[in-house]
Amino acid sequence: MPGLHGVFLFDDYGSLPALGETGPINHWATFWRYITSGHADPTGRSLALLSFLLDAHDWPASPLPFKRTNLLLHLLNGALLALLLRQLGRHLSGHPQENARPHNDTRIEMAALLGAAFWLLHPLFVSTTLYIVQREAILPTTFTLIGLLWWLHGRRTIRQGYIAQGLIWIIAGLGACTLLALLSKANGILLPAQAMVVEYVLLRNAGTATTAGVALPTSNVYRRDQVAYRSIMLLFGWLPAAVVAAYLLYEGWSGFTHGISSIRPWTLGQRLLTEPRVLMDYLTLLWLPRPFTPGLFNDQIQASTSLWAPITTLPALCAIAVLIVTSWRLRRRWPAWAAAILFYFVGQSLESSTVALELYFEHRNYLPAILMFWPLALWLCDVSPLAPQTVEGTRPRLVTQSFAKPALAALILLGLGVMTHARAELWGDSRDQALLWARLNPDSPRAQAYAADVELAGGRPSLAIAALQPLLAKHPDQLQLALSLFDAECQLGQIDTNALQVTRLALSTARDPGTLLANWFDRAMDQVAARPCPQLTYDTLGNLLDAALINPYFAATPGRKQDIYFLKGRLALIQGDAQTALNDFNQALDVQVRASAALEQAAMLGAAGYPALGLAHLDHYDAERDREAQPDFGMPRLHAWVLQRQQYWPREMAHLRVTLQRDATRQAISHP
Repeated sequence: MPGLHGVFLFDDYGSLPALGETGPINHWATFWRYITSGHADPTGRSLALLSFLLDAHDWPASPLPFKRTNLLLHLLNGALLALLLRQLGRHLSGHPQENARPHNDTRIEMAALLGAAFWLLHPLFVSTTLYIVQREAILPTTFTLIGLLWWLHGRRTIRQGYIAQGLIWIIAGLGACTLLALLSKANGILLPAQAMVVEYVLLRNAGTATTAGVALPTSNVYRRDQVAYRSIMLLFGWLPAAVVAAYLLYEGWSGFTHGISSIRPWTLGQRLLTEPRVLMDYLTLLWLPRPFTPGLFNDQIQASTSLWAPITTLPALCAIAVLIVTSWRLRRRWPAWAAAILFYFVGQSLESSTVALELYFEHRNYLPAILMFWPLALWLCDVSPLAPQTVEGTRPRLVTQSFAKPALAALILLGLGVMTHARAELWGDSRDQALLWARLNPDSPRAQAYAADVELAGGRPSLAIAALQPLLAKHPDQLQLALSLFDAECQLGQIDTNALQVTRLALSTARDPGTLLANWFDRAMDQVAARPCPQLTYDTLGNLLDAALINPYFAATPGRKQDIYFLKGRLALIQGDAQTALNDFNQALDVQVRASAALEQAAMLGAAGYPALGLAHLDHYDAERDREAQPDFGMPRLHAWVLQRQQYWPREMAHLRVTLQRDATRQAISHP
């Protein structure tokens, strides 16, 4: 609850503004434009985008409804997990049927509740729940849990001889729920592989039922239905898992032979060496929880360059291998522990292997860790796998129970609750959060820049400067640090020569900073008129843009190069040099022909009092539109199809042309 009053953060601004990008979502046309606007995965994570409509239909909006919905979904996932663990516990005891009550059924249910509570209250998942955009991590978990429950129900139904009904449940669980999870985030496609882990580690080992202490052979359980079950699992279990494995192998081959994006400061080989260290750190955070962690800032992670650099690389790699091999070998003796470990690593396989994502994010543990604490809960509740049912007519042997395990369970729950509450309070206070993250991440440019921005907002620029200067000396190519230092010194009233040189150096050497570049220059241009410091002038901004123009990383990224020419055009327009502005806008459009860019730049020319030049820019777009790139496969292409069906760009272009032509005519009459 304390964290619900926090603010939007970082990637929230990458996804949520789409709520108002083409107007309020209050009719079907804007709905379809919004729901197909995602670009994070080939699927666009459209189901996650759809869920944001529960909280707002326009942008800007309040963060409270988004965070509240995330919390409700987290609670729902906890309830679904308890149901799943209850069912898996009954399988472990050899009584998967709902109408069969094993002698330790109460303990199984208590272990399910306890295992779900450990996961639900774990402080590591506060960041997933209260970081709004991580709805994209919460929803795949929801559909994975539903999918596993439906699959288990279908499996049980087939064993009872109702083949058609069982097949429908399995298709819904491993087919439909995988699709829904995939539409929320790409790692939802791992549901079939995770089901196979449960199948071969838990269910196959618990496949022998008992009646009056006499084992029934597996063939009597499956009978002729075994063929149907194996066939459906081949199609909806093994085949999707094999497709994912093939994709990861392809990504690895492509990364080694063709390289990866220049935005990454490491190679694919270095990433593969680094991820075992990252995974071991994740496991440490899961099993040795703490109230405060580095949070969203993990750009300080040092990539491994060899098995010995850093020294923990090889030990981490060996530890991961030992955990996986040992879990598989001991799956019959310790099925719950083996399932928890193997389920976890399968859940991490997409985001922690050959796909060139960032090295580290806490929210990647949310789904993989759902079984992680169940073995501990089983032990605390004295649940033994494959416990025989007592012979009919006899009473079960009473075992004297110690209060040690219930006390330990209560202590763990209390500790997790206290830590989670403390962390939630931190997420509700943006200033304390920023300063703590900066202390926990002294080498993180993102953490220090975020803390500096908070200090600037609070009118404490000297504190921001003291934190930024030492880190900039170590990382002179970190653009966000340099721009924050520029802002801090300007707020003090004087930017020294060294800060200007540092900013130019960062602009000429930094890797692609995404939207940071355009956002900062847009804000700086708006501030020049207020003259917060003598050095913030149009000439200074022009020199900085020239430094960015020679950056080889920006030059290799069409989006950034287009941003620079657009900013140069806007700067020229502010200074009254409309012809230079038109030339820069035309160059920006030549880098990447896009209807949206042409509209924005032409409208900017018209609003500045140069409608004829705005029309000339639209004419330039018409001459170059044949070079407009085909959208990427997946949701971007579907989005383009939706816009085409709605005639969105032609209507917008026609409307702008009419407006510019009218303004140009009026201008010609008033100034013949």
